[in-house]
Parts: sequence; C-alpha cells; structure tokens
Amino acid sequence: MKLHDIAFNNLRRRKGKVFFLVMGLLVGVASVVALLTTTSTLEEDIAHKMDEFGANILITPRSEGLSLTYGGLSLGGLSFDLKEISQQDLDKIKTISNAANIRIVSPKVFGVFESNGNKALVVGVDFPAELSLKKWWKITGKQPEYEDEILVGKEAADRFQLKTGSSVDIKGETFNVAGVLETTGSQDDSLLFMALPVTQKLFGKENQVGMVEVAALCKNCPISEIVAQISEKIPTAKVTAVQQVVEGRMDTIHNFRKFSLGISGLVLFVGSMVVFVTMMGSVNERTREIGIFSAIGFRKSHIMRIILLEAFVVSLVAGIVGYLAGIGITRLLLTFLTDHAPHFSLDPMVAAGAVFLAVLLGLVASLYPAMTASRMDPSEALRTL
Repeated sequence: MKLHDIAFNNLRRRKGKVFFLVMGLLVGVASVVALLTTTSTLEEDIAHKMDEFGANILITPRSEGLSLTYGGLSLGGLSFDLKEISQQDLDKIKTISNAANIRIVSPKVFGVFESNGNKALVVGVDFPAELSLKKWWKITGKQPEYEDEILVGKEAADRFQLKTGSSVDIKGETFNVAGVLETTGSQDDSLLFMALPVTQKLFGKENQVGMVEVAALCKNCPISEIVAQISEKIPTAKVTAVQQVVEGRMDTIHNFRKFSLGISGLVLFVGSMVVFVTMMGSVNERTREIGIFSAIGFRKSHIMRIILLEAFVVSLVAGIVGYLAGIGITRLLLTFLTDHAPHFSLDPMVAAGAVFLAVLLGLVASLYPAMTASRMDPSEALRTL
C-alpha cells in the first residue's frame, strides 16, 4: 500500500476529526479573506468619498509682503511685487511627474460686483471642474450652460433679490440666473459664479488666474512631492497643501490597514492552535497504528509524510472553501457598511494567497506532531496491543 493510500484511508475513517480540522482552518482563512477584502474595498470607497470633499492643494499668486506692526499693534500689511498666474501656467501642471494623481484642476478669477450700494464677489470658474470638485453643492434650478448664465449663492440671492430665471446687470452686461446655490455654510453662499472666460473678459483679466484649487489626493498619493513639482513648474505661484485634510485622510486609511493586519494575525494564530492541538490529539490516538508502521519497516520519513500529507489535504480543502466563504462574508458585510451595492472583483492573487496560507499554516502546525509520531518507540507503542 502506498503512503498516500494510507493517508486518504485515515481521513475517511476519521471524518469527525477531519471536519473539525477543516472548520478550524476554514474559519481562520474565511475571516482573513473577509477582513482583507472588506478593508481593501472600504479603503477604496473611503478614498473615493474623501476625494469628493474638495481641493487639498491651493495655487495662488506669489507676492512679497511686509507686515506692519508698532507697539504690539498690527497695522495691516503691504503687498508688493505681485506675480500673476497666467492661463498657460495651468498646462504645466499636466507635465509634472505625478500628473496621473491630479484629479481636478479648478482655476478661478475674481471681480467685484456692486448694485444699489451692495457689493459681492464675482468668481469666474470652470463649471464642470468646479461642480466635480464640490459635489456637496445643491442647486435650485440648473447649472449654468451658456456664457450669459450665472450661479448665485443663497446669501447673495437674498441680498440682491435674485431668483432662478431673473436677470442682473454686471459691468454693463446682462446675465440670467440659471440657479441658486442652496446654503452651504461657507463663503460660497455670498458669491456669484460665472464662466471663467466671461469673467476674465468682463473684468479685464484676460489670460489671468487669481487662484487654482487642485484635488490630487488618491490612496497613497505623495502630496508633498506633488506640491514641490508644481512649485518647480510654476515659480511665480505659491503652492500649499491643506495639511489637515491630507493627514486626516491618510490617517483614516492607515488605521483601517492596521486594524485589518492586527485582527488577521490574531485569527491566524487561533487557527494554527486549533490545527496543532487537533493533530497532536490525532497522533496520540494513533499510537498503536504508528507503532505497527514502525515495526513493519516504515522509516521516520515515511511516517512524517503520512501525517503531513493528511494535513496538506485538509488544509487545501479548508483554503479553497475558506476563500469562497470569505468572499461571501465580504459581500454580506459591504451591504451594511456601504450605502451602495458592493463593487469588488475576485482577485486571483488573493485566492492563491488564501490557499497557500492555509496549506502553509496546516503544514507548519502539523510539523511537530509529525516529528513526534516519527520518533515514537515501536516497542512502547506495541505494548498497547
């Protein structure tokens, strides 16, 4: 009889032990797969949602300034040697090394509107980019589609008695209110938004940009490097990162990863202990059988191969079934942890890793019991007959 026949026959005879072994490893593998897959999917989901929170890099004109203080009192500041940002400078952002990490570039130009003694700031924007950057905006009416249409903040609309469909004269030009921005609790409530080229022409700022908001954060994006690269490409501009936003997003994602690794390690340890204890118990129960093998000429290596082959088969089954169970658990968890249908693809690398991990764990945990069985004294074992 061949060694693998002995191993398979023993597995068939001890179905209860085999079931317990498979379940011990299966639970461990399924838990690890579910944790890692769920965490990875949630990381992507969180990174995507955080990217929607707005810009994390600001590009403003560089200027030399002098702060005026006397006797502990601040007398304001004086700015001189102001460097303008030209429209052509924005194309340079696409040439940086990390250009693939740039998600949105939203340029702005500013002007002042006055009517009946009231003033408001007019902001020229690229509406598609601005709306992509500020997904929390809710508009009563519609977004501007034509050059003679504007978007008005709620506070500005109340101040100038504007509503959707009404018109307003700005610098001698008539504009229609396409929509009114619902209250955001920010400075956007008091602004008037119009198309960037129209604003540049209306206020005599052709080819000039007053500020650029950049959304560049994705998972593990090197924000500091992106800031340095943009600064090098546009030396006339001051490029700053909104550090609190960046660090907050990175910390959240990093904590998810640490939690996953910690729980996975604990589950793997428990699974290995289950295999070890079960295999040791199996060896102790098979003292007489192992003694007979030794007495009829089986070598130590033969006995070890029988024990390890049994562990290999059990671990392989546990790895495959555990991976499938883990994917099922992930789908179930994501329905509760996300507000949309779970979207994740079956990764062959994760499947291969789960099976490999189960087999490795089973073999390592069974190594000591196999060595114990191979060292068993045949005469002592045969006394139990």
